[in-house]
Amino acid sequence: MASLSARMLTEEAASFQAMIAHPFVRDLAADRLPDTAFDRYLLIEGAFVDTAIAIFGYAVAKATDLDDRRKLIGTLDALARGQMDYFADAMARRGLTPDPALQADPRVAAFREGMLAIARDGSFAQIITAMFAAEWMYWTWCDAHRDAPLRDPMRRDWIALHAAPNFRQQAQWLRARVDALGRDLDSAAADDLVTLFGHVQRLEIAFHDAAWSGEVAP
Repeated sequence: MASLSARMLTEEAASFQAMIAHPFVRDLAADRLPDTAFDRYLLIEGAFVDTAIAIFGYAVAKATDLDDRRKLIGTLDALARGQMDYFADAMARRGLTPDPALQADPRVAAFREGMLAIARDGSFAQIITAMFAAEWMYWTWCDAHRDAPLRDPMRRDWIALHAAPNFRQQAQWLRARVDALGRDLDSAAADDLVTLFGHVQRLEIAFHDAAWSGEVAP
């Protein structure tokens, strides 16, 4: 029998592939993404990292295993230091300031509020699934483009951050926990997590649409 994570990647392959082949990904890897699109991404993804800290905080609170809590505390530290420091430095160097209108774009708000709702209202397994969906996606495409000949060092650093061994290990840990949790679930609960994996990919696609196009959603 296939593991739960394998089911997610197989049954939600269309949404996963649509995200890792998104025009934002394609244009960034081809070194033709406009500066305006990358700047929008820095603003909305940098703000989301703050939300991710809250999400993993809920995971710590809902975890019942000490090893899980230890791992998640390490994740919180990596977010609060490594990722927050990257975005703070990038935005300072590019002269970017918070843009409330961009954060209010329905696609950006849907991702932020949707992921936070999963963490606040969902189970530990649902939180781990949602973050596996996001982090496996980022690791997959960043690892594929780790050697892309980008002129902008910030873009190179961003890809390197998500292709680095510690990020890969984090994504692999999330996958292993999804599989371990899945072994104790009935078929209906497992099916719900597969659906959740696809839901997160679709939220990610819309989120990246907002960064790539710059068009305000109706």
